[in-house]
Amino acid sequence: MSTLELPISGMDCAACAKKAQRALKRLPGVAEVEVLLNAEKAIISIDPKLVTRDRIVQTIEKVGFSVPTPKEDTPYYVKEGNDLQRQLFMALGILFGVILLLVVVGEGLGLFESLTEIVPLWVGTLIVMAFGAKIFTGVIKSAMRFEVTAHTLMSVGGIAALVTGQWDTAAVVVFLMNVGVYIERYTSEKARGLLKELQAMAPTKARVERNGEEVELTIDQVRVGDIVVVRPGERVPVDGLILEGQATLDQAAITGESMPVEAEVGDKVFAATIAKLGYVKLRAEGVGRETTFGRTIKLVEEAEANRGEVQKIADKFSGWYLPIVAGIAVLTYLLSGNIMSVVAVLVVACSCSFALATPIAMMASIGASAKRGLLIKGGKYIEAIKTANVVFVDKTGTLTTGKPNVTDVVSLDGTPAADLLQLAATAERHSEHPLAEAVRAHAREQGYRAGNPDRFEAIPGKGIRAVIDGKTVEIGNRRLVQVADNSEVARLESEGKTLLIMAIDGKPAGIIAAMDSVRPEVAAAIKAIRELGIERVELLTGDNERTAAAIAGPLGIGFQANLLPEDKIRVVREAQAKGDKVVMVGDGVNDAPALAQAEVGIAMGGGTDVAMQAAHIVLMREDWNLVADCFRIAGRTMRVVKMNIAFTAIYNMLGLSLAAFGIIPPIVAASLQAVPDIGILANSSRLIKQK
Repeated sequence: MSTLELPISGMDCAACAKKAQRALKRLPGVAEVEVLLNAEKAIISIDPKLVTRDRIVQTIEKVGFSVPTPKEDTPYYVKEGNDLQRQLFMALGILFGVILLLVVVGEGLGLFESLTEIVPLWVGTLIVMAFGAKIFTGVIKSAMRFEVTAHTLMSVGGIAALVTGQWDTAAVVVFLMNVGVYIERYTSEKARGLLKELQAMAPTKARVERNGEEVELTIDQVRVGDIVVVRPGERVPVDGLILEGQATLDQAAITGESMPVEAEVGDKVFAATIAKLGYVKLRAEGVGRETTFGRTIKLVEEAEANRGEVQKIADKFSGWYLPIVAGIAVLTYLLSGNIMSVVAVLVVACSCSFALATPIAMMASIGASAKRGLLIKGGKYIEAIKTANVVFVDKTGTLTTGKPNVTDVVSLDGTPAADLLQLAATAERHSEHPLAEAVRAHAREQGYRAGNPDRFEAIPGKGIRAVIDGKTVEIGNRRLVQVADNSEVARLESEGKTLLIMAIDGKPAGIIAAMDSVRPEVAAAIKAIRELGIERVELLTGDNERTAAAIAGPLGIGFQANLLPEDKIRVVREAQAKGDKVVMVGDGVNDAPALAQAEVGIAMGGGTDVAMQAAHIVLMREDWNLVADCFRIAGRTMRVVKMNIAFTAIYNMLGLSLAAFGIIPPIVAASLQAVPDIGILANSSRLIKQK
């Protein structure tokens, strides 16, 4: 089996996506089909021996859609004439409002009745058939496949109006069906808009060194290991490692962070970032879909496949809605015998609005979140985080920066702390240990410059020994340097700090304490998520209890220490067994099982690929404020979804009732058919600009 991804154009609503999915599933050799409406693509698992790409394309075209061919320079999803399209839609909106006004006024004053008396029925019928040909053809093709669409009922209503001599009603039905098609297409385009903005940022060309010369290639011609050149103002085309040069990079596309960063030899850079200043030459490590940005687009595209319960219920209901409307129409005729009331029932129904109510809001929210560095892998995780009441958090790299920082320099023999720090930085000059780097960094911050030791020796598991200006300096743990317990040592250890004990010529001279520091924004973020309804926040760490208490205490959260990866997933399962809905925040390989087990796993952007793959939400920059944003966005999105569903349900219930009782005539019922789509679009578009 192999997986085939195909772009599909022409899908305007969920019914269109279902039609394409059903057609593809019938093909021999097709095992699974996922048609993603907002990503405008199909992901198909096929047996290449039984079905070909051409056969699949023919099937898609047979049901009324098309498979666009990518252009060399411009991806298929970057469409020209967006400004013109917006102007046309605005004009259509104004025209729709004018027509609605004319219909209501015309019906009230009897103008349409006079019009039908002047214009012969056969002329009116020709007008209706000419303007409705495309829709009627689609309805007939669907009927031949034993499918009922939203336009089926309206078409039946329009034909019924013609049969009863009401060609004006049929004309309004056809006109507003066409307007409805444009509105639904615009609504879907609005949801796809942010995704397309992301896709449009994907680099399409790269300048590569081949045989000693620079050549410009399309991205699909670039290979891992190629040497890529990036000049000022250009977009970095691949993920890679800088081999030469330095540049100021705008990484907003990846991290959502507006401040540029400085990159030099040895630094990793990402595709879709922009070299504001400087020049770099880099070795390609990820190309196309395998770059960080490519994976970001893929996650957003496929987010639609992860539908939540609310969306699944809406999808199922939209499938049952048309038969329900048909039943109401039959019942209306049996009870009243009024054919015009039946026509009104058929044309007022709007099934697409139920199918659009949830995905439009979800995709607007997911797309807006992606632009600010927050990747949500599906609507069901937005629903899940809204119901969560417990948050478990990893320590190293998640709550903390993952890098030790010197916090204290304490003298034991009267030597000034500044002299101890200068001496320690020189002694640690050639050490590769993270704590040695912390000492050197602290010395630089304090304005001290490390010299060169006369002799240096690393002692595995203990520390280092160096000779400086004839003095023997030893720095390490208690196994290297013995020191008597005192109140200062007890205080530092009780705070969970790691101690580097320093001896000069065999005598204890001082202590340098280091600690993995808590991210500065964590306290405010934890306070925010508690205010948003989280009852329990708890630290899960493999570190010892003393260190865990030192981190958790000031934050006011609980902790469990000395945990292995299997212990973390056990803690998550125990909470779930009690009925809790769990969010897990982590960054490492050891967090991956718990991230996958939780209702929602959130991975820090600077963490491992394994953690980001296992998680359901990925933070593209290491900022705990984004964790709080997850809860805020989920709450806002679910409020919009519920408003969409409530509005659609009330509107359709009211419209069907008024039509069934003959209160509104068919011509007015037809005019009101597209209103729910406009309401859903207007309400959901509020999510595009998240505060």
